[in-house]
Amino acid sequence: MKMSGSKAILESFLKENVKVIFGYPGGAIMPFYDALYHYEKKIRHILVRHEQGASHAAEGYARITGEPGVCVVTSGPGATNLVTGIADAMMDSVPLVCVTGQVAKAYLGTDAFQETDVMGVTAPITKWNYQVTDAFEIADVLAKAFYIARSGRPGPVVVDITKNAQFESCDFRYPKKINLPGYVVPQKGDEIVCKEAAQLINSARKPYVLIGHGVLISKAQAELKQFLEKGGVPAASTLHGLSALPTSHPNYVGMLGMHGNYAPNVLTNEADVIIAVGMRFDDRVTGRLKDYATKAKVIHIDIDPAEMNKNVPVAIELVGDAKLVLREITKHLKRKNRRSWFGEFKSYAKKEYEKVTKKEFAPTTPKVKMAEAIDMLSKKTKGKAVIVADVGQHQMIAARFYRFADTNSYITSGGAGTMGFGVPAAMGAKVAAPKRQVIAVVGDGSFQMTLQELGTIAQEKLPVKIVILNNNYLGMVRQWQQMFFEKRYSFTYLKNPDFIAIAKGFGIKAEKVEKREQVSKALDRMLKSDNPYLLDIAVETEHNVFPMVPTGASVTEIRLE
Repeated sequence: MKMSGSKAILESFLKENVKVIFGYPGGAIMPFYDALYHYEKKIRHILVRHEQGASHAAEGYARITGEPGVCVVTSGPGATNLVTGIADAMMDSVPLVCVTGQVAKAYLGTDAFQETDVMGVTAPITKWNYQVTDAFEIADVLAKAFYIARSGRPGPVVVDITKNAQFESCDFRYPKKINLPGYVVPQKGDEIVCKEAAQLINSARKPYVLIGHGVLISKAQAELKQFLEKGGVPAASTLHGLSALPTSHPNYVGMLGMHGNYAPNVLTNEADVIIAVGMRFDDRVTGRLKDYATKAKVIHIDIDPAEMNKNVPVAIELVGDAKLVLREITKHLKRKNRRSWFGEFKSYAKKEYEKVTKKEFAPTTPKVKMAEAIDMLSKKTKGKAVIVADVGQHQMIAARFYRFADTNSYITSGGAGTMGFGVPAAMGAKVAAPKRQVIAVVGDGSFQMTLQELGTIAQEKLPVKIVILNNNYLGMVRQWQQMFFEKRYSFTYLKNPDFIAIAKGFGIKAEKVEKREQVSKALDRMLKSDNPYLLDIAVETEHNVFPMVPTGASVTEIRLE
């Protein structure tokens, strides 16, 4: 079928079952937007207020659906404004297909208006990128882009399409099958090695599972649960692994990492076998590497062979899909209960409760503590909301004190730690899951980085709920300045605007809460609303998040105060 390159892009999207695009028009992508005018009933386009918002919204959409989030922007600043979200998606293994407009083929390399070397800029932060200069390439390239983005370890792909390619005519034939020589996606782990792993776990006194994002990506939640229950193994979660297992499950022992729970961190160095599932042993989890997992033989399950032995020496490598590998190992597990090993976790949890948690719920000032607000939110939503956290103290408090009952319920920026992620990602999550309660938990600093997306939320009538835990500081940085820089609070105090007036300016209902006794009813009003709602909660200004593993310390040197 003969059609323009612009129409070929849209037809390719339909072949990939794309339902939503997040984007922003401009000169070099104008032919595409002209073609999109005739596809409005087939593909929903959401006009963001900044291109960074498009990439984060596409991330939120992808995190909920498991399918690539799609964003379309123009050349030059349009493309470079996507870069933060692309890098974020690469770090957190989120599938994106980003289409950027580009100047016409004849002008490439001439420093034409709004020309940027998008290939050079995005090469280090994508799974694959490609510049299309002729219309006939479009279908093949987009088919590869979607395949690469979603297969194996997911990630972002950028397709840069010149303006002439969008105008030109081409014969549209969409590939039925993709064959990329050298690109092999591992599936089942080796059966013999899976049996060896099971034998090692069966003989272990203190086996321990570390749940990573890969469990959610591979949709291996049921397989994980069966594995844990049959083997009688305790499990802790990375930040991105949260909600793969309900926090109420008897085998769940808490969160790992710099601001994770006391027991999961300390007992890493007591385990004799560690089973890491879909996680990459990043520095926020391991602390000082030479003192990490000192007594353990490590079984590493991951679809990316590059992660094996990268940071932590591995005894058994299982490269494959977590769902299939866990299923195979579970066949060979013996039923165990390991009560004494679970008892050690309970003992350390009591210490954390006395030193940290108890204090979080003991009022010391009229202002609300962050943990109180999140705890109340958790109870009122019965742990069933999708929590989209921005980056900072509020992110860690939400991770620690929201009790996740449903799976795939915690979305945040992990590897890149991108402030400004929360609101646009919540927008994308709500588009993907309109029937779920989606709540963005943000700090006053992070909120101001992308608050313009309130305009998108209002225009699209998305009933996203936004909770600002407002302490007038860049809280996490201020905590470090207090603990490690002798309270030299260098440029972390924020003189904030009137967030209520800003929200109302966009036509979004909003209210401010400054007293503890106001929080419950304010949360009720927000949760009952069928419209977007912003709740600005004034919290303690100089509150610190504990436990904490200081940078460069061992996980056993975790501080409770």
